[in-house]
Amino acid sequence: MTQLPQVQSAPLRVMLIAGEPSGDILGAELMASLRQSSPSPIVFSGIGGDRMTSAGLDSLVDMSEIAVMGLREVVPRIPLILRRVSQTVKNAVTTEPHVVVIIDSPDFTHRVAKGIAKRAPHIPIINYVSPQVWAWRQGRAAKMATYLTHVLALLPFEPDFYAQKSTLACTFVGHPVLERVQLGGGEEFRARHNIAKDAPVLALLPGSRPNEVKGLIAIFLETARRLRRDMPGLVAVLPTVPNVSTLVREKLAGESLQLILVEDQAEKFAAFDAADAALAASGTVSLELGLARVPTVIGYRIERIAAFIIRRLAKVESIVLANLVLGRKVIPEYLQEECEPALLAAALKPLMNDTPERADMINALSEMRTRLGDDGGLKPAERAAEVVLSIGLPEQERRAAHLPQ
Repeated sequence: MTQLPQVQSAPLRVMLIAGEPSGDILGAELMASLRQSSPSPIVFSGIGGDRMTSAGLDSLVDMSEIAVMGLREVVPRIPLILRRVSQTVKNAVTTEPHVVVIIDSPDFTHRVAKGIAKRAPHIPIINYVSPQVWAWRQGRAAKMATYLTHVLALLPFEPDFYAQKSTLACTFVGHPVLERVQLGGGEEFRARHNIAKDAPVLALLPGSRPNEVKGLIAIFLETARRLRRDMPGLVAVLPTVPNVSTLVREKLAGESLQLILVEDQAEKFAAFDAADAALAASGTVSLELGLARVPTVIGYRIERIAAFIIRRLAKVESIVLANLVLGRKVIPEYLQEECEPALLAAALKPLMNDTPERADMINALSEMRTRLGDDGGLKPAERAAEVVLSIGLPEQERRAAHLPQ
C-alpha cells in the first residue's frame, strides 16, 4: 500500500471496540493500515488490549473484564459487562467519532453498536468480523442492518449470504491468518528440540481459552498416548498462548509423553511444519493448519446446554472453518460425545503415515490460500482500512485518497 501524504485537516476520529485477544490483534493491524493509508491524521479511541494500546489506543476499560466465554464465565460478570456497554456507548455519543469499528465479540460489541445507533444514528458503525449468522439464527442478518452500516467479512462466502438474507452491505477483505502463518522451519525445529528426522510428531492444540483447555487437554493427551502404542518414538508438540500457558503447565505436570511446550508464535508455525499431523480444537487454528497444509483432526466439546441449543439451531454441516472455506468436509471433526481418545486416535493414525488419506487431505488444503483471499494484492487489513476510510472520511478527502465514494 502506498503511503499517502497527510493533508492539513482535522484529525479523523476512529473508535475501535475489541472484546478479546483475537480482536485486539485485528484492531492493531487495522490501526497500522489506517495510519498508512489515511490522508488525514487519525485519533483512536475505544477498547482494546495490549496490542491496540501499544499501537496508540487509550483504552476506556481493561479488555480482560469483557473477554469471557461460556455460561459459567459470562453469568457472574453480566452486571459489569452491562456497565461497560453503557460506559462505551456514552463515550461514543459524547465524543462523536467519525466512524466506529466493532471487532468480533458480538455479545459485547453488538450491544454497544445498538446503543450508539439508538442514541447517535448519524455515526456509521462497521462490523469487522461477521458473527456466525450463517451458522445459526440467520434472521439476525436482517436485524443487523438496523444498527450497522457495513460488515467486513473474513470468509469468502459471507457477502453472498448477506446479499440473500439482509440489506446490510458486506465486503470480503480476506482473512488475517494469511499474513500470520509462516511456512517452513520444520527441520530446524526438529534439530533445536533433538527430534529425530524420522520420528513421528503430533501437534496438540487444545484451545486458547481456559474453558477449552480444561475440557480438551486430558482427552488430547490420552489420544497421543494411544498413538504412541503403535508409534513408540512419537513426540507431541503443544503450542499455547500466554493467557492459558500457566493452566497448560499445570495440566502437564507429571505427563509421561515426550512433549514439547511451545509459547512463541514463530516457533508454533515451525512446529506445524515439523508435525506429521495435528489434533486441534475448533476455531481459527484450523485455517492456520490448513495454510500450513498439516493433516488435521478436530476434536471439540462445549457445555452440554450450549451444545443442545446449537445443535437445534445450526444451519451448517460442519463447525470447522477450514471445511466451510473449502466448501466440503476435508478435515474430520469429532464433537461432544464423539470427542474421545479412541475415535480421535483412529482418525489420526492414517494421517501420521504415508497413506492415500494423508495425500488427499494435503492436496485439498493446498486450496486454502486462494480461498482466503490471497490474490497477490492488498493485505486483509489494508482492504479493511480502505472500507473504513471510504465511510469515515469526508467526501473531499475520500476523493483525494482515491477511495470509493
